[in-house]
Amino acid sequence: MGADNESAKSILNSVEKKDCKLEWTFYHQTMQVVRPQSPVNPLTPTPNQAVVIGAGLGGLASAMRLGAKGYNVTVLDRLDRPGGRGSSITQGGHRFDLGPTIVTVPQGLRELWAACGRRFDDDVNLVPMTPYYEIRWPDGSTFAARQDDAAMRAEVARLSPKDVAGYEKFLKDSEARYWFGYEDLGRRPMHKLLDLIKVLPRFAWLRADRSVYAHAARRVSDPRLRFALSFHPLFIGGDPFNVTSMYILVSHLEKAFGVHYAMGGVQAIAEAMVRVIRAQGGTVVQGAEVDEVLVQKGRASGVRLVSGAEIPAAVVVSNADAGHTYDRLLRNQPRKRWTPPKLKRARWSMGLFVWYFGTKGTREMWRDVGHHSIVVGPRYREHIKDIFIRGKLADDMSLYVHRPSVTDPSCAPAGDDTFYALSPVPHLGHDNGVDWQAEGERYREKMLKVLEERLLPGLTSRITESLVFTPETFRDRYLSPFGAGFSIEPRIFQSAWFRPHNVSEELPGLFLAGAGTHPGAGVPGVVGTAEVLGKLVPDAPGRAAAAFRMAAE
Repeated sequence: MGADNESAKSILNSVEKKDCKLEWTFYHQTMQVVRPQSPVNPLTPTPNQAVVIGAGLGGLASAMRLGAKGYNVTVLDRLDRPGGRGSSITQGGHRFDLGPTIVTVPQGLRELWAACGRRFDDDVNLVPMTPYYEIRWPDGSTFAARQDDAAMRAEVARLSPKDVAGYEKFLKDSEARYWFGYEDLGRRPMHKLLDLIKVLPRFAWLRADRSVYAHAARRVSDPRLRFALSFHPLFIGGDPFNVTSMYILVSHLEKAFGVHYAMGGVQAIAEAMVRVIRAQGGTVVQGAEVDEVLVQKGRASGVRLVSGAEIPAAVVVSNADAGHTYDRLLRNQPRKRWTPPKLKRARWSMGLFVWYFGTKGTREMWRDVGHHSIVVGPRYREHIKDIFIRGKLADDMSLYVHRPSVTDPSCAPAGDDTFYALSPVPHLGHDNGVDWQAEGERYREKMLKVLEERLLPGLTSRITESLVFTPETFRDRYLSPFGAGFSIEPRIFQSAWFRPHNVSEELPGLFLAGAGTHPGAGVPGVVGTAEVLGKLVPDAPGRAAAAFRMAAE
């Protein structure tokens, strides 16, 4: 990530095992990295020092918010590039976007940049998707999702004319939940029980107890349309048959704001975030893994790295998974709510099997295959039960297929294509957990067969690059408990106040960002966690004093 970052990594890795203390200035910021001399001689952070654990989109957005509030921010991440699950890997000339592929609420990113005195569109090129995606069912029928109202009504009428009126009611239901669930609850802290009590009547009126699928089934009768209107919770790790119907708000997001792709992939957004952080005087260090949150006088006071180096901070933000934060990073501290047994009993999102592959000479092939395709398997409800309830690896599968090269040719060699195919699978915590060392290649071969038969005929002979992520990869690469793809599942009693709070219930001075806290997973969700964080963390003392002086003048 550049000479400065490599220098920082070198310094962090060179701390000797004897007692010592290092200081250096990095982007006009003074940091102390020490090997503790003794437990009774702890580091005392300066009031404007902040550390963010993890350079996922939530962590980077948090660092930007803190930088705008006057903090000297250091972001520490164990991977080799920023973005976390939104990063990429380049192999054989193919850039594989590892996780999220779309942006559904671009104004959230624009507001984040504006808070830092910059313009998002100067740093990132977003292009609208049309269609957003095409759904393909086993009977050969299809459904192409677009922003245009008339086009969408025509798609619904083509499948089931009698369901057009119900579809329009569903959109009104979605908009109502958007204004309450996204613009209200999703943009403010929900760590006080009273905040929850105040909104319970609204939850009841909107029938938050009803599932996404149940709500869709009340509005349309065609099983294909019920799928098209209810599958979206899978994008944030939720079971459509159990996740609260508040999440039908995604349909309004798509209709109101469109679906966009960032040229260069979501990795380009992460790299733009790093540039903003550095312009603020902050530091982003890759290859630096945090082992523990330090505590002094009952408050978070910094972090200790796996190397043993310590970095003091008055504010500590963990963008690590909430489960990892409480189970590992606070392992030596008393916990009242998020104890290991409670974390084990929580319902975690499903796992993901993702096959990244490159193909040779296919840019003009498969002309009917766009940027995003959803290949639906023969079962819906029972397959979801296999994944979330039974923990069973089924023989059949539904696939989300990403082909970014039709929009962004830079992700593949000339004339070639870059793909990923994603299949939801059980996480590793089920009693009959899958041994992916044994099953991984067999499952990939099943996936290849489905793709050959349903979407990409002749694929086998065109493959040039291949890379597979299983839930075990998510566990080991992202330190995700049970290899869950999206942290804690967003069921009604694991959302809002019931979710791990943005301001830690366990340790003053510690804050949480990312998919495992409020408002939740997905690019808008994790960026939103930083917005909530910005309302909880006061301005840095120096910035507040400067603002007071300017007001007095």
